[in-house]
Amino acid sequence: MFDVLKSSWALLLGMMFLMVGNGLQGSLMGVRGGIEGFSTYELSLITSGYFLGFLGGSRLAPGFIQRVGHVRVFAALGSFISAALILYPAVTDPIAWVILRVIIGFSFSGVYVTAESWLNNSATNETRGQALSLYMIVQMVGIVTAQGLLNVADPGGFILFIIPSVLVSISFAPILLSVSPTPAFGATRQLSFADLYKISPLGVVGMLLLGGVFSAQFGMSAVYGSEAGLSVAQISVFVSAIFVGAMVLQYPIGWISDRMDRRVLILTVSAIASVAAFVAWLYGTYFPVSLVCAFIIGGMTNPLYALLIAYTNDYLDVEDMAGASGGLLFVNGLGAIAGPVLTGWLMTQFGPQGFWLIIVATMAATAIYAAYRMTRRQSAYAEEDEYEAVPYAAVGPGSTPYIAEIAQEVYVEAAEEIAEASEDVAS
Repeated sequence: MFDVLKSSWALLLGMMFLMVGNGLQGSLMGVRGGIEGFSTYELSLITSGYFLGFLGGSRLAPGFIQRVGHVRVFAALGSFISAALILYPAVTDPIAWVILRVIIGFSFSGVYVTAESWLNNSATNETRGQALSLYMIVQMVGIVTAQGLLNVADPGGFILFIIPSVLVSISFAPILLSVSPTPAFGATRQLSFADLYKISPLGVVGMLLLGGVFSAQFGMSAVYGSEAGLSVAQISVFVSAIFVGAMVLQYPIGWISDRMDRRVLILTVSAIASVAAFVAWLYGTYFPVSLVCAFIIGGMTNPLYALLIAYTNDYLDVEDMAGASGGLLFVNGLGAIAGPVLTGWLMTQFGPQGFWLIIVATMAATAIYAAYRMTRRQSAYAEEDEYEAVPYAAVGPGSTPYIAEIAQEVYVEAAEEIAEASEDVAS
């Protein structure tokens, strides 16, 4: 871990600034939109715009990098982010905000792909897993820190839009001044959706449903807080609770997943999240209850992303693992685009408490589908007498295809080590 920090601290620091800026603008949209009188449905479209742009950026950014290089892509997209953040308070119109959110989502995705390729290039086979863990911790710490910044100025003014713009601009310095020569950027052959679904129906369906939950947490949680009449301080604590839960429970759930049938664990964490959301729907008007439920839901749903990838890998050949990541992330992105719109519709129908219903429904559906799949297929553990699962690798929702490929490289290396060890034992 120390070796990773020594070689990549500047890059990780730059990514921290980026995550703080992204986390702040994500929550600020919900608070400022309420002040401007935007409807819940309008705010849901604004939120969905970010994930539409993010999905597009994750697909197109690699091509840009191959044509003009890492540095130019990073600088250009970073400039778009800074400019768009300044424009929000100047153009307070829902349609304009949707367009700006698409631009910001696209640009953040491209910036992440660029920085993540440098991170992967600076890691060795021995440290790649540690680099992935540190990157995920940086992401979560950045988002939680951003929520505290909501309280430093009036969300009805300009200052809170200037802060993330400045943070994004500052992030360029440690990244561009410290990175090693730009790495080669190759394209990975992706599995078709049909092949991926045939290999792991639960992985594909679970990723689709989870995308809706994550986008609701990241974009609509602040809208919920504003509609529910929470103060800015309470909104910042509420959103923080989701991501603190994700950070605290990511590794315990990962540890457990390496020691039991992952379908049982997927069913369990999905059911716990659904029950917690149901409790919040019934009693969430009491702020302490909603806070505890937010922590539990964040702690269950965020690790579920990496858990579904790990489960899918249990049924993949080593040579197909990297190609599977792009398909899974695309399915997750489609769910993320639809999630805010569905959440906004439920909040329009049932009031602020409708925010919890999307989590109740999607997580219950995931648990039920996991139970159904257990009746249709043997566990990977039962298919071979001495089956050994490929260890879980921590990666969070909202990742780009490139960081998912880094995770898959960790899986591939672990799978190859397991295969070699098995061959040694057999011989």
